[in-house]
Amino acid sequence: MTFLNLKLIKPLIVALDKMGYTQPTPIQEQSIPHILNGKDIFGCAQTGTGKTAAFALPILQLLSLNKNNNNSRNIRALVLAPTRELALQISENFKSYSNQLQISHTTIFGGVSQVNQVKDLQRGVDVLIATPGRLIDLMNQGYVKLNNIEHFVLDEADRMLDMGFINDIRKVIAKLPQKKQTLFFSATAAPEIMKLANTILVNPEHVSVTPVSSTASLVNQSVYYVSKENKRSLLKFVLKDGKIEHALVFTRTKHGADKVAKDLNNNGIKAEAIHGNKSQGARERALKGFKNRTIRVLVATDIASRGIDVDKLSHVINYEMPEQAETYVHRIGRTGRAGSSGIALSFCAQEELAYLKGINKLIKKNIEVEKSNPFS
Repeated sequence: MTFLNLKLIKPLIVALDKMGYTQPTPIQEQSIPHILNGKDIFGCAQTGTGKTAAFALPILQLLSLNKNNNNSRNIRALVLAPTRELALQISENFKSYSNQLQISHTTIFGGVSQVNQVKDLQRGVDVLIATPGRLIDLMNQGYVKLNNIEHFVLDEADRMLDMGFINDIRKVIAKLPQKKQTLFFSATAAPEIMKLANTILVNPEHVSVTPVSSTASLVNQSVYYVSKENKRSLLKFVLKDGKIEHALVFTRTKHGADKVAKDLNNNGIKAEAIHGNKSQGARERALKGFKNRTIRVLVATDIASRGIDVDKLSHVINYEMPEQAETYVHRIGRTGRAGSSGIALSFCAQEELAYLKGINKLIKKNIEVEKSNPFS
């Protein structure tokens, strides 16, 4: 199966060829034909499965083929994402895929001035990628009108609900036209997710790949048993390994992320923290430095991590075990992407053993205990 088999138009194939993509992932293979046929989609897929291309490519094709009917000032497609980082990642993908097309897009999110975002909207765009808070704000100011939306994407719906965006989502949906195509993606099919999906989807096609209980087959996982007070020393010990060129480290709290990054820098290891209290500019600089490898370690909280998509990331380190087992799967899914191998290391203190037990149960195997651990 190649992208040509999916009946994508030549400009998209050319763009994909330039990016080195020839074969679709399972979620793309399953979703693209249905979307091109105008069907609503309920997609169960975690990050790292190629989900963005699964909806971006067919939307760009449909918008391009139907462009003659459009007043260029009307927003025709809306993609709603839970975080700024994910919105920016989606925007980068739309930019790459559409470079052979006359389709415009812009991204709006909070934490920065709205001035440039409003200018883009006033010029008119075909595709709007937005986080819920800023979208509602600009809708209330009259800068965003959604009455001409033809395609609506709700991405990472599970994270939206976790972050308390359900009321904002309902407000947005209330402003959308009744006749539209809706694409709903979530990493889980929990009851509250299905309840929301059932209110907005019409006779949807269900596509599902890599269920949340699965972890990337190419990710080698191990756990270090360590006391809470020895975790900083263990992290420095692990990072002495020159093979770890690039590591994404997860903490549970913003304060914890700052402390870990500061300690690493004090020990000569270039690190930055990324979390919700950082300014948008600081978050973008940290992410850019991590992607271009001027920063060796990025320390992140879970909410900030959505949208972190780094080529050939070798290591994910759970400095603190996540309370939710599903979060572990999302975290380690940042490595072992697009056919590359990866390594996930977890630091587990006595008080976190219950979290580890839940993870082992979810992934249906026991994570291997690391024996070369001077702090056990």
